[in-house]
Amino acid sequence: MENYEVVVLGGGPGGYVAAIQAAKLGKRVALIEARELGGTCLNRGCIPSKTLLRHAEVIETIEQAKEWGIETGPVSFSLSKMIARKDAVIQQLRNGIAYLLKRGEIKVYEGFGEVRKDRTIAIRMEDKEELIKGDRLILATGSKPLIPPIPGIESAAYFTSDTIFDIEKIPESMVIVGGGIIGVELACIFASLQVRVHIVEMGSRIVPSEEPEASKALAKSLKKKGITVLTNTKVAHVEPQESSQFVKIEKENGAQEIIEAETILLAVGRAANTASFAALNLEMNGPFVKVDNQMASSAPGIYAIGDIVGGWQLAHVASAEGRVAAANAAGVSETIDYSIVPRCVYTSPEIASVGITEEEAKRRGIDYKLVRIDHRSNGRALAQGEKEGFTKLIAGTQYGEILGVLMVGTHVTEMIAEPSAFMHLEGTVDELASLIHAHPTISESLHEASISWLEKGVHH
Repeated sequence: MENYEVVVLGGGPGGYVAAIQAAKLGKRVALIEARELGGTCLNRGCIPSKTLLRHAEVIETIEQAKEWGIETGPVSFSLSKMIARKDAVIQQLRNGIAYLLKRGEIKVYEGFGEVRKDRTIAIRMEDKEELIKGDRLILATGSKPLIPPIPGIESAAYFTSDTIFDIEKIPESMVIVGGGIIGVELACIFASLQVRVHIVEMGSRIVPSEEPEASKALAKSLKKKGITVLTNTKVAHVEPQESSQFVKIEKENGAQEIIEAETILLAVGRAANTASFAALNLEMNGPFVKVDNQMASSAPGIYAIGDIVGGWQLAHVASAEGRVAAANAAGVSETIDYSIVPRCVYTSPEIASVGITEEEAKRRGIDYKLVRIDHRSNGRALAQGEKEGFTKLIAGTQYGEILGVLMVGTHVTEMIAEPSAFMHLEGTVDELASLIHAHPTISESLHEASISWLEKGVHH
């Protein structure tokens, strides 16, 4: 039986980063992955969705360009070519991970790993089973889509966020169950392909993880794209008939309606994959593995990261957790800091935020002041035809420390790195205001927000 100093179970953005980090710290490392390297994020999540969202952006720009005097013929789509490009992007990145693991002399086992009570790991491969053991174990088994208990769903034609990227035909219509980040991003993709889309969300607004004004701005944009957004609404029943799915919805006031759609997409959340290490009987925090700030579980020498520990459930957070877990598994003490985590929604317009919200500042009793700058007077936003957005800055009144930033608009998912860096370095509004920003850029709105917060604004 092979013995390793560190064994990582799961090769997603948390697992493979943890494996590489542990190897760089001089440990003999093995990584076990049941499917493809890169996990859900690379193969069935972040990367395929952003690749197809780029296609959607181009299609929308072509349509918008007609208003600018740029005329083209009718736009046609080749789903097979779009999917092929998506697959090529995934394969390139997957090959890159494999190269990094090989360079780090990390042994990769392609199979399903199951941790036994004695902490040996049985790896089921195509033609054999192999046992290995690790002095330290990092659990990074990720999550799977939740299938809600909707009557009739078991016999309906539906996709999940894991299967939708292998769709073979563009449907005429689609009902998306769930108005969270995954649901709204996929709605933008399919609306650009001229699919008639309904979003059904049980809550009072879409993307409830963001501030209400961001949700409102996005909902307005989705409606302009022809997407029907139904909030305070649940799916009561699904009845498949021939090539259609009859989706019965029920509003908060009890009113019912039937939506006929070609297919259904379930995007109501994800459940942690914990079956492969159930024999360890780790202490749990609800459905998630309970860990401390070193990513250590209740069992000595066993760490857990990513979706299985709950919290943010974001790829970049999983990678950060992986680095911390690997360091501690290698004997180097490190702790995780969740205070500054950028959050991004890649819709059109994009949403990006970092730090605390206005509601959270009120709840904590923080003495704060906020400024909101609309992009409709921003030169770059106007030139790009992307004026529907804003930048909001929250800072403490005593010292002017930046507490949080919310941005809605084009490319704000790239720009959120700037306020994140300021907050990481404990920067103040005065320091942000003293930084010269290039003109014309949408990031000027962040500078305008800072000088306006100081009551020295020029355009606000």
